[in-house]
Amino acid sequence: MSERSGARDDDPFGGRHPTSHERMTGLPWDASYHDGPPPWDIGRPQPAIGRLASEGGFAGAVLDAGCGTGENALHVASLGFSVLGFDVAETALAIARQKAADRRIEVEFATADAFHLERLGRRFQTVLDCGLFHTFDGSERRGYVASLASVTEHDGTLYVLCFSDDGPDTGPHPVSQEELRAAFQPSNGWNVATIKPDRIQTRYHDDGAPAWFATIKRI
Repeated sequence: MSERSGARDDDPFGGRHPTSHERMTGLPWDASYHDGPPPWDIGRPQPAIGRLASEGGFAGAVLDAGCGTGENALHVASLGFSVLGFDVAETALAIARQKAADRRIEVEFATADAFHLERLGRRFQTVLDCGLFHTFDGSERRGYVASLASVTEHDGTLYVLCFSDDGPDTGPHPVSQEELRAAFQPSNGWNVATIKPDRIQTRYHDDGAPAWFATIKRI
């Protein structure tokens, strides 16, 4: 047993309940980073996030949910925002911290469970979910959405960029507009302002995969 976490030393999930994606693959998210960049790690910010930043979409303290190796968080932080990126993949976080040191960008990266963000003990004006929401199945989304609500300031903004079910050559775990609206409702503290078609760049798609870009307000 690990004295620090109470988890077994041979437990690849560190004592937490594995997500549906991890149960399907039998591997923790960290394993995705062991043999080079995973398909979603394109070595630069997602164009949709760069565009959002250029349009003034970020405000206040920023949380990057499922930040991976940190390209989106690093870009936003380079613009002068206070940014915390979290992930469960320790290998990805180590890479992100090294990038921050190499580029001399002040940004924070932390290990956190997306279903228990209240443990961060902080709140954020802007929350970014780039490619995390779509990895959760329907039974997991309620808990994730509640976890996001616990760290998002009232009248704060959540941006979700996720694979879309609309179009050819979709990415894995595509999501419909109806699923997004069902997950984020006034009854659980959210109001979906807009959902627009976009693209997610990957290492497997020449022109990106179909995506939704949702702007969601915390109420």
